[in-house]
Amino acid sequence: MSTTTANNTTAPTPPATARPTHPQRTLLGPGPSDVPPAVLAALARPTVGHLDPFFLQTMDELRTRLKQLFRTDNDMTLAVSGTGSAGMETLFVNLLEPGDKVLVGVNGVFGSRMADVAERCGGDVVTLEQPWGSVFTHGEILNAVDREKPALVALVHAETSTGAAQPVAGLGQAIRDRGALFILDCVTSLAGMPVEIDDWLVDAAYSGTQKCLSCPPGLAPITLSDRAVERIDRRKNKVQSWYLDLTMLRNYWGQDRVYHHTAPTNMLVALNEAARLALAEGLEPRWARHRDMHEIVRRGLTELGFAYLTAPEHTLPMLNAVTLPEGLDDATARRSLLDTHGIEVGAGLGPYKGKLWRIGLMGHSATQRNVTLLLAALRELLHAA
Repeated sequence: MSTTTANNTTAPTPPATARPTHPQRTLLGPGPSDVPPAVLAALARPTVGHLDPFFLQTMDELRTRLKQLFRTDNDMTLAVSGTGSAGMETLFVNLLEPGDKVLVGVNGVFGSRMADVAERCGGDVVTLEQPWGSVFTHGEILNAVDREKPALVALVHAETSTGAAQPVAGLGQAIRDRGALFILDCVTSLAGMPVEIDDWLVDAAYSGTQKCLSCPPGLAPITLSDRAVERIDRRKNKVQSWYLDLTMLRNYWGQDRVYHHTAPTNMLVALNEAARLALAEGLEPRWARHRDMHEIVRRGLTELGFAYLTAPEHTLPMLNAVTLPEGLDDATARRSLLDTHGIEVGAGLGPYKGKLWRIGLMGHSATQRNVTLLLAALRELLHAA
């Protein structure tokens, strides 16, 4: 074949290139997780407009279900268009004004990211630091709050770079008594372990769709308390981001349906289905399933010579951060798992690059079948090594 150009000369048609076959993977990394067929089917439904009556009803259903997942009655509960990091940025650009002091707990990549975002918003950022794999005691946090007197306190509930679970229960009241707002990163924890926004007196929290909710990445569930909303309403300056400005977004998610931006309708329909499946399973049984799969894989990994970065009492049930047995090369072994068995696991970040694997058992991926497949593949890999 050939094509004719504007001056009637004939140009050769570029040779056709073979398209790669879309692979079928078992996703056992730090996210995304495997997606249930019902959620993929929901994603593939015909696209509707962002003001279609069906879609507006879907938005209302999703808000109700997100409240149940966060265990909150917060009216300001919605899904931001963007991944979990967009949820993080949404909370900081709305709650933080230039010069406000922010205390951020940093014990991994995502605490560092919160500090970076807060600084970019003009915040006076003070970090409380612990070695990677460790968590903060309540005493350490509250001593820092007493010393620094911040307007906001931000912690990562489930640090995906280290597999560490930060104890939260009982902290919110003490932070509130000291006059600060409490922000919690629940990207990896939501729907995989207890998240009790109202009982813990968390003022603002954000999550992502691609972890324990087992929906493709692209949305960030968020929730804000009345105290947090009041802070936004008292702002002296415009929110730094037009796209993430909750003073406008709430008018679209509320009853007025004031147009802000074209919502990703198919993604929101898919998230609504993922939330429905999680709630149909039941949150307590879902949390128990993640714990059970974690205990099985922990025993198997330990027997194979992997060592956990975190102490058992602070290890996430859905994310296993483990150092490698001697003689196992990180990149070679991960590629072998992918090519031979179709299993994806995550590499280490920061100081643990090349030394650590992050093995996720999240949502639809947290099954006995996947644990068995993984451990059998690792035995074969270690035998060959």
